[in-house]
Amino acid sequence: MDREQITALFDKYVRKLRLTPAWDLKLELVEDPAWPKTGDFKIDCDDRKAILLLNIANPKQENLEEVIVHELMHIKLYPLDQVTESLILSSFAEGTPAQDFAYRQFFNALEQTVEELAKCFLLEFGENRDLSFGRCRGMKSFDELYEGLKNIE
Repeated sequence: MDREQITALFDKYVRKLRLTPAWDLKLELVEDPAWPKTGDFKIDCDDRKAILLLNIANPKQENLEEVIVHELMHIKLYPLDQVTESLILSSFAEGTPAQDFAYRQFFNALEQTVEELAKCFLLEFGENRDLSFGRCRGMKSFDELYEGLKNIE
């Protein structure tokens, strides 16, 4: 996928998700092969500006359209993200197991929700509807998860 196609997809999903004019958004293509992520964003919530960073040198996911939608969903859900994070910070003492647990649960649920919404949006509007399985490649197989566990018998 070339730069023009990536920019066109970014513009398409910014419109479809109705992120503008409420947000000022910019796409930056990262060409550093050492950058460990496929997508991320930098955000200034006070000024409602965000920069979507997209790794084009060494992406971990195969479908960059899916990554664009995923990252833009984070921006769409950002107000909810901030309210939830504020609730966690005000409800639990810093550095406690309870706060760590709440944070972990929240961020796991947030990532799962964002990814599910991204998949739905991609399947409805995507030019490339093939889901990325790049993260799976680095994970243990089902059998490897159980290696070393004692048999219950």
